[in-house]
Amino acid sequence: MENITGQLRMEQISKSFGPVQALQNVTFCAKPGTVHALCGENGAGKSTLMKILAGVHTPDSGNIYIDDQQKTFTNPKHALDSGISMLYQELDLAEDLTVYENIYLGKEIQSSIPFLINRDAEIKNTADLCNKYGFTINPNSTIRDLSVGDCQIVELLKALIHKAKIIIMDEPTSSLPEAEAQRLFKIVRQLCDRGMTIIYISHRMEEVMSLADEISVLRDGEIVTTVNAKDIDVDTVVKHMVGRELKDFYPARESNPGEILFEADNLATEEGIHDISFNVRRGEVVGMAGLVGSGRTEVARAIFGIEPLVKGSLKISGQSINIKHPRDAIEHRIALLTEDRKRTGLCTNLPCSWNMTLSNYNEIGMKYLLNFNKENQLCQKFGQKVSVKWLSSQSLANSLSGGNQQKLLLGRWLMADSEFIIFDEPTRGIDVGAKKEVYLLLNELVNQGKAILIISSELPELFGVTDRILVIRRGRMVGDFVTKQTTPEHVMHLAAVENANE
Repeated sequence: MENITGQLRMEQISKSFGPVQALQNVTFCAKPGTVHALCGENGAGKSTLMKILAGVHTPDSGNIYIDDQQKTFTNPKHALDSGISMLYQELDLAEDLTVYENIYLGKEIQSSIPFLINRDAEIKNTADLCNKYGFTINPNSTIRDLSVGDCQIVELLKALIHKAKIIIMDEPTSSLPEAEAQRLFKIVRQLCDRGMTIIYISHRMEEVMSLADEISVLRDGEIVTTVNAKDIDVDTVVKHMVGRELKDFYPARESNPGEILFEADNLATEEGIHDISFNVRRGEVVGMAGLVGSGRTEVARAIFGIEPLVKGSLKISGQSINIKHPRDAIEHRIALLTEDRKRTGLCTNLPCSWNMTLSNYNEIGMKYLLNFNKENQLCQKFGQKVSVKWLSSQSLANSLSGGNQQKLLLGRWLMADSEFIIFDEPTRGIDVGAKKEVYLLLNELVNQGKAILIISSELPELFGVTDRILVIRRGRMVGDFVTKQTTPEHVMHLAAVENANE
C-alpha cells in the first residue's frame, strides 16, 4: 500500500446562516482506507459539513484535524493543498476542453519557455495516472464526447493529480446507469485499498449499505449515530434519518382512472424515438421505464416541444394539438418537471417567487408590467399548497434543499393549472422523507383528476406509485403493463435485453 494517510477529525463544528442553524456541535471522524457514508435528509446539514471541510464555508466554531494536525481552511484551495477534494453532484468540467486540460486547469505545468504550457508533460502525466488506476480514458478526448461515468472519472483524476488524501463524493451515481455505477464502486474500493479516505454521500440506501465501512447519520444539524455498516440495516438508518418509522413508504391510494386526457400516436424525432404511442387517463399515474439512453427523456422533450417531431400526433381530451415550442405545451396545460432541476428547471440564482411565476406571467395578468405584491401573494398561496419550506418567497432558489426545489417547480405548474404533468426522475437526489412528501403530492394531483406520467430509473418507485408501466428500449415502446400484473424482473428484462419476448 502507498504511504497515503487521511485521518480526519472534525470537532464541535457549528454553522448558521442568518437565523438558520445548519450545524450544531457536530463531531465527525473518518479513517484512512475506509468508505464513510454520510446520510441524512435534505437540509440535515450534510453538504454544509462537507463544504466546511472542503473550504467552501468557514465554521462559526469548532476545529478540523488532518492526521492530528489542526487545519484552518478559508477557501477550497487551502483544503486542496491539504489533500481534501470534493466531487460535487453537478460535475464541474469545461465541456469543450480535453481531459488533460480539465485535469490541469488552474494548475498547468509550465514549459521551459516562459508563458508556455508543457502540454506533452500534462498528457503523459494524465496517461500515467490512468494506467496506474486502470482507467481507460484518452487524455486527448473532449469532455463533451465522454459518458457521464467517464466524466466522473475525470473528476477523480483531478483529485488524484492534486494528491488528495480525503475525497468527498456527493451523490456520485445519481446520473449513472447501473454498469457505470458498478465501475465507480470498484474504483472507490481501489482507492481505499491505497489508503485513501472516502466520504460518500448518497440517498440510495442499497449502495450505501453495500459500499460503506462506516455510516454517520445527520439530522437537524446534529450527528445522531455513527456505526459500522455491517451492524445496521436500511430500516434502522432510515429511522435515524427521519426520526420516525417510515411505514407505508409509498402512500396508498385508490385507482379510479377516468376519461383519456392525453394521447400520443406514432411519435418520432430525428434521433431518439420511433413510433411511440400511449395514452394517460385522468386520475391515472403512468410510469415509463427503460435504461439510461433508451429514449425516455426524449419522449418527454418531444411532447413538451423541446425536440421537434418528424412524425406523429398529440391529443388533449380527444382534440388534436400542435406543439412546436414549450409555450404551446403550457397553453395546452402540459407541464414538464425536467430530470435536472438545477440546469433545465430552475434559475437557481433568482428568488423563489420569480422561479414560480416564470411560466405564468400571461396567465396571471402580468404580460407587460410586474405586480410584485400580487406575485408574492400567489407564491405564498401555491407554496403552501406544495408545502415548500423557505425563509420567504424572496429566498434564492439555490438556498432550498433538493426536495423543496422539486416542490418549487411543482408549484410553478400548479399555478399554470396544468392538467397533464410529466415528472422526469421526480425524486432524483432527494432524501427518503422528501420522497414520501412528493408521493403524497402526486396522490393529491391524481385525486384532483390530473394525468401523470413518471419517468424513473428506480423500479421500486415505479411499482410503488403507478397504475401502468410503459417500457422503452432503444427509442421504441416494447411494453405497456398494468403495474399489478407484471414484475420488476419482467420490466428490467424487456428494458435491457434485445429480442426479449414482449
